[in-house]
Amino acid sequence: MKTILQKTVSMILSVILICSLLPIRADAGFEIPGSCRVETDTGDAGTVKTLDYAYDNNTYFSLRDIAMLLKDTDKSFSLDITGNSVLLNQGNVYASLGVENTLWEDSENPNIALRRNEFKVDEKTVFYYTLIMQLPSGDYDCFMMAADLAMILDVNITVPEAGILQIHTQETFDISPAALEEDGYFYGVNSVLTGDAATGEIYYQYQADMSYPIASTSKLMTCLLTMDAISAGQISLDEQVTVSDGVQALADSDDGVIPLKAGDQITVQELLVGALLPSSNECALCLAESIAGSEEAFVQMLNQKAQELGLSQTIFYNSNGLPIYTEDFVPAKLQNSMSAEDMFRLVSYLLKVYPQITDITSMEEAALESLDLEVKNTNPLLRNLPEVTGLKTGTTNKAGACLVTSLTADSGSMEHDLVVIVLGTEDSIERSRVSGLLARYALNTFEAGIESTESGGSVLHSGNLPIHAEAAVDQIIRTARKR
Repeated sequence: MKTILQKTVSMILSVILICSLLPIRADAGFEIPGSCRVETDTGDAGTVKTLDYAYDNNTYFSLRDIAMLLKDTDKSFSLDITGNSVLLNQGNVYASLGVENTLWEDSENPNIALRRNEFKVDEKTVFYYTLIMQLPSGDYDCFMMAADLAMILDVNITVPEAGILQIHTQETFDISPAALEEDGYFYGVNSVLTGDAATGEIYYQYQADMSYPIASTSKLMTCLLTMDAISAGQISLDEQVTVSDGVQALADSDDGVIPLKAGDQITVQELLVGALLPSSNECALCLAESIAGSEEAFVQMLNQKAQELGLSQTIFYNSNGLPIYTEDFVPAKLQNSMSAEDMFRLVSYLLKVYPQITDITSMEEAALESLDLEVKNTNPLLRNLPEVTGLKTGTTNKAGACLVTSLTADSGSMEHDLVVIVLGTEDSIERSRVSGLLARYALNTFEAGIESTESGGSVLHSGNLPIHAEAAVDQIIRTARKR
């Protein structure tokens, strides 16, 4: 009897445990229909349908409704929307379907997937996440974030009070990171930093002195050591490297990106392209082995270089940024870590000593001829801002979604590299948006500094001359080369 009772209790506890582990989901889906009043500085106003994705106030706005309100303004645009693509042409007159600026016909949750649909602005492909849904008429509408649309149209959008959006068509896009921080915008991000790599001036930073996992942005240091080896004559860009068994094992794993096979021959140039564009972990490992003989020896070089550059909040465990386990009885999971300040120092040094690295990182796609393979750049901002020249994405569960962005800006007498570092966002969607906002802020801050100098005002921003002679000489040489 006692045995039967024990088995019965055990079975009941097991059922309770299993039930507690099963996900509990409300009947409501992820997209919550709503509406918002949108006003323009021309006096036009109307109702715009909205969808809150997953959470309240994570709001996406109807492009058709906004296009109708901007129809007679300087920021008018036409739309051609299909089930998975959007074509937005600025300056064109919007053709009304007769369903714009009305309330939802019912409150049923549309449950549409948020994804990277094909999106073109003036025939050029850009990178934004959108929701596309079919209307009762059979036509399609697209929903996107107000901040993304503001960047596309280069207008200023404000929220004077809850439920009201104001579009200032005569004001260019503007953003204040300090105001965003005050509103809690960066609470879901590990750290951010933006500044001028040429002068060392930092425009804005948030938790930039704290070390966090950096995932595949680690490959920037791997590429720096590769460029050092090339500069020292140890290897060359066109040198053929033989793929090892260890590299093939990584390529065959779940973390593999490029199908490298043991015995394959691939050039150093192609390994750099593979590591930087599609973020190939096996290409980074192959570079490490070809330079140091083993990844263990290469890791020592990585940490030694970090010390030389004064990166005090940095540690490397491998060449690619993947998590690794120790060999302990209870293994620990380790990841390369760095502060945003250290990343800024690293990138500033890399762009100064090897500016040609952006010849690779600015490519949207490239061919690896040795493998007869086309690869694409994972950097989303390359499609959205013409000033972007790189540099590197990275994602792991612990690191979150990271992006290090470089942009070129011209003061009229010399070119500057601006840098935006975003570590630890929740996902690639938020990574793109945070990086895009800060990239626009960096460009605006740089331009404000130039305008201040030209108007005779005080020099506040990155229009300043370099802060020391070495930087001044370096900028003059680089500008002369580019021109």
